Amino acid sequence: MKSVSLIPILLLFPVLLLAGEKNTSFILQKLDSVLFNQDAFRKQKEARIQELEECLDRTSIEAERYDLCKELFQEYLHYQADTAVYYLDMLADMPLMPEYPNQKEGIAINRAQVMGVMGMYSEAIRQLEGINSAELTEELRRGYYHAFRSCYGWLSDYTLYEQDKREYQRKTDQYRDSILLTSSWESDREMVKAEKAIMQGRPDEAIPILQRQLEKTTNRELLSYLNYTMYEVYEAKGNVDKQIYYLAKTAIWDAKRVVREYASLQKLAYLLYEEGDIERAYRYLNHSMEDAVDCNARLRSLEVTEVYPIIDRAYKEKEHQKRVAVRTMLVSISILALLLVAAVCYLYYWMKKLSAMRKHLYRTNRKLVATNTTLEEVGKIKEVYIARYLDRCVEYLEKLEQYRRSLEKLAMASKTEELFKVIRSDQFLRDERKAFYREFDKSFLDLFPNFVDNFNKLLVEEARIYPKPGELLNTELRIFALIRLGVTDSARIAHFLSYSLTTVYNYRSKIRNRAAGNKDAFEQEVMKL
Repeated sequence: MKSVSLIPILLLFPVLLLAGEKNTSFILQKLDSVLFNQDAFRKQKEARIQELEECLDRTSIEAERYDLCKELFQEYLHYQADTAVYYLDMLADMPLMPEYPNQKEGIAINRAQVMGVMGMYSEAIRQLEGINSAELTEELRRGYYHAFRSCYGWLSDYTLYEQDKREYQRKTDQYRDSILLTSSWESDREMVKAEKAIMQGRPDEAIPILQRQLEKTTNRELLSYLNYTMYEVYEAKGNVDKQIYYLAKTAIWDAKRVVREYASLQKLAYLLYEEGDIERAYRYLNHSMEDAVDCNARLRSLEVTEVYPIIDRAYKEKEHQKRVAVRTMLVSISILALLLVAAVCYLYYWMKKLSAMRKHLYRTNRKLVATNTTLEEVGKIKEVYIARYLDRCVEYLEKLEQYRRSLEKLAMASKTEELFKVIRSDQFLRDERKAFYREFDKSFLDLFPNFVDNFNKLLVEEARIYPKPGELLNTELRIFALIRLGVTDSARIAHFLSYSLTTVYNYRSKIRNRAAGNKDAFEQEVMKL
């Protein structure tokens, strides 16, 4: 049963892991967007500062000047520490006013704060040690304890000696207890409880405390501190994805507040470097360095310079690898392009060759088709004429046999006069010749039924030739019918038609001269009918 109950959890684990990666990726994209648009936030802050400075220049009332200088000090404290000191000095030069109790002590606490931002921790602590906390108002006492806690916390973070570190941590915890006992602000007490839980190795107890405060507050400064403390919770737990997530959220609120003294972005850069996101780490670290220099935050500058060479070296190495990869890719693309050009040229050569071969093949096929058509036509002509003339030969033999018998009968009957009369008469030959031509005409028109019409289309209209009623072809048409059959020799035509050579020649010349088109090509056109 236990193994079965674990199955849904094992199936859900990849989904949860993917959701976590998407969440981290989304918050980093949001941070990129905020940093890209930070100029807009900076202009708003500088407009606010300019408005306060103009008000300060216009007023001569000491109380108003005091309030304005305090506001300007707070605006510049984490933005430009040198200018914050300038306004703090203006406050110190103002006369004491009864409406502002603990005026000197407040300035001393503020001076300690700005010294802490500038990395002057020992000087800040000496400044705070000169203040009698018993005489402070509740609000100033809160600032006093916070200043002590911050300074000792920074000293514990950056001291190299273990014994000193433990002592600074003890004092930091002591001032946390002081805040817990004296502050009336719920957020102060809850933050201290969360920090103490982390320091005492109970990070899970801090999560619900911080989560409640994150849901309740809208104060940007407090949101920065809460998210940063949540990062410390997951740092204690060793959850890198959550560390990146909460550091990114802290950096977003720092950017929106337009502060230049912070720890979130450089820590996030180092974590991203360890995770392999070198480009983003390099951008974040450069941004942090620019802000630290502009703010004159020495500690933050030192933090950045400690990790900058590592990330810078990794970034340059990655850029070098990228350049090598790009160069390799360009060389490969160039080689491929040359090969492609060669392939195109080779293909073009073979396409031209193939085109020429196709043209040649086309012409050959046309010739072959024409030859096949001619052969088919010749075959058909031969088939028709051979069949017809075989029949005609048989008929002639039969008629000759009948003619011989008729002559034999006349001879046997001693009808000498009739015999000589029949022998001298050429009627028999004329009748047979007419029958022969009629059979030729019929056979030809069976093969070429449209010959007469097509032949006349080659002639001018007034010279067109048509057979007489009862005729199939006349002499002129029969001459050109023989030419259509391939008999072009005038002597053979004359022999076939029993005309003189001159007569055939004259007929051909006369009709050729009546051609509607090219007279020299007339007979070639006839052969195509």
